[in-house]
Amino acid sequence: MEVPNFLIERSHQVDEALDRLLPGADQRPQSIHQAMRYSTFAGGKRLRPALCLEAGKVAGAADQELIPVACAIEMIHTYSLIHDDLPALDNDDLRRGQLTVHKKFGEAIAILAGDALLTRAFQILSGFDCIPLYSERRLAAMREIACAVGTVNGMIGGQVADLEAEGETISADLLQYIHSSKTGALIRASVRAGAVMGDVSETEIEALTSYGTRIGLAFQIVDDILDRVSSREVLGKTPGKDRSRKKATFPALFGLDDSRRKARSLVDEALRSLEPFGEKADHLRELARFFVERAA
Repeated sequence: MEVPNFLIERSHQVDEALDRLLPGADQRPQSIHQAMRYSTFAGGKRLRPALCLEAGKVAGAADQELIPVACAIEMIHTYSLIHDDLPALDNDDLRRGQLTVHKKFGEAIAILAGDALLTRAFQILSGFDCIPLYSERRLAAMREIACAVGTVNGMIGGQVADLEAEGETISADLLQYIHSSKTGALIRASVRAGAVMGDVSETEIEALTSYGTRIGLAFQIVDDILDRVSSREVLGKTPGKDRSRKKATFPALFGLDDSRRKARSLVDEALRSLEPFGEKADHLRELARFFVERAA
């Protein structure tokens, strides 16, 4: 599936804002700022920011207030990728078709660049750079994101469980916990953070949460499948590492066909969650389909 046009437009919008919000490459100390920018502008599709922006649009929030939140989410996602690629974790040499940060700048700068992006994200969420409009809503969005990257049903907790499950025989319940936490939590939070920036009911927030939860899990299942069937040229990273490291994945536990069916079923459920929003959620629908039909 080709990248939807609106996603390309959102990506440009987010990139322009990220360029403003990150320290310049020539600002001291240059090495850390160059590493932060190298990883941030390495060619990501900006899926999580797009989810935040589109959920916020459905909720009636203005782009002006959503953009800093969307950029903070992308910085946190980028930090997680930098640390994920380190020798102590996945030990990857390539990310998005180019050298990983620790391969280009060294391990110490890679660790610090990840730390710096996480810190910068929360500086931005706290509103240091913006007129403090809708401060209660910004605080609610910050809470959603902070919970999503933590240890309790969050990204870091999921990463720990993923590490500990390598080479082990695990249950379907633990596998779903790993994927829903390691990958799904930030995707779900991207949707919820956009939603709480607007003016919607609790029922509508829960409908958007249902959507985000399901596409978050579907996204990781598709990632697992692509690691099995795709190539280095298409993925921009080394395929087959999940199997070689005996990682907990849906294809390992259920096989490729059942994994594909599960991802499609989750997207169908996500689409049903959007029914109360009518046409204004069409971009969210496109994103859900893209999540399961993408090639990389």
